Amino acid sequence: MSEGGVRSRRSDPGSAASPGAGPVEARPDVVVVGHGQVARALRDGLGALGGHDGEPTWPDGARRAVLVVPAGEFGPPRVRAEPGVSARDRLVEEARRAGEEARARGAEHVVVVTSAAVHGAAPGRPVIDDDAPTSAAADGFAADLLAAEEAVRAALGPVPSAVVRPAVVVGPGIDTILTRHFEAPRLLTVRGGDRTWQLLHVEDLVGAVRVVLDARLEGVLTAGAVRDGRPDVLDSETVATVAGMRTVQLPAVTAFGAAERLHRVGALPSPASDLAFVVYPWTVSASRLQDAGWSPTWSGAAALEVLLDQVRGRVGVGGRRFGGRDAAALGAAGAAVAVLGTAAVWRQARSRR
Repeated sequence: MSEGGVRSRRSDPGSAASPGAGPVEARPDVVVVGHGQVARALRDGLGALGGHDGEPTWPDGARRAVLVVPAGEFGPPRVRAEPGVSARDRLVEEARRAGEEARARGAEHVVVVTSAAVHGAAPGRPVIDDDAPTSAAADGFAADLLAAEEAVRAALGPVPSAVVRPAVVVGPGIDTILTRHFEAPRLLTVRGGDRTWQLLHVEDLVGAVRVVLDARLEGVLTAGAVRDGRPDVLDSETVATVAGMRTVQLPAVTAFGAAERLHRVGALPSPASDLAFVVYPWTVSASRLQDAGWSPTWSGAAALEVLLDQVRGRVGVGGRRFGGRDAAALGAAGAAVAVLGTAAVWRQARSRR
């Protein structure tokens, strides 16, 4: 549980703000390229020019770039596949073009924003350091992200670059599969999962990217809520209590098996492997950013409050949102838990009679 308590609004109200916090100054030398709310928040928070959604523009004089990989938001794919082209291939192509344009425009430094999910989530997962290897078994969004990162690196060639890999990003307008997990009336847990939640408010992500730009940092940097230099995490019981949700625990084989079947028939938008990111830990250290002077201003508890305000009144299952009569029916059935395993539990119970 966070040491700051569930009502704390900031990590340390009496401390100085994170580097880069305060009034936004225009950065005509920086362009943010990407789709979605995370890209918009970075564009606004950095005072960057150009890079609007759709076909980004590259303003004259921009010598540094922030490339936001769409799948890094863990939302419904922003990049739609064309006939005969997979969503991943389309994403990789967009990442490659962004990298090539940055190089052609004479970019002196590029920051790529993806997700720490590329390192994988698993029972008992140790804290992820900046130099930790990526997951060899990456699938779903994690594999999309890795492929996009590789495409950008190849396109940039000798251009100095950094990759910022955040934990679960939350904030106004942030709508992702991970945040939609909290739209279900019950919080799904897996036996032996020991899920702890590390969140990152989008304002602190902006501050992290600003530090990377100002210090011209290179390489991989993880970012997540921290307190006193250590990851600021919330256990599932605390999260459920604050959210006013019940927890339901299922065997891993039941949860993942149900998710796979539902994905196969199109009921869930993501493969079963993506379920790991909501039932297993993937906490990051953010060591290099802290060494560079970054200090997030939002505690994990305060970020959770923002997330809960964002999803209040919505009903979603496994990343798919429902409304009207669908929402009422799903709420009565127990929403995500009903979808992800109730039938299997019933079958097991009958088999023991």
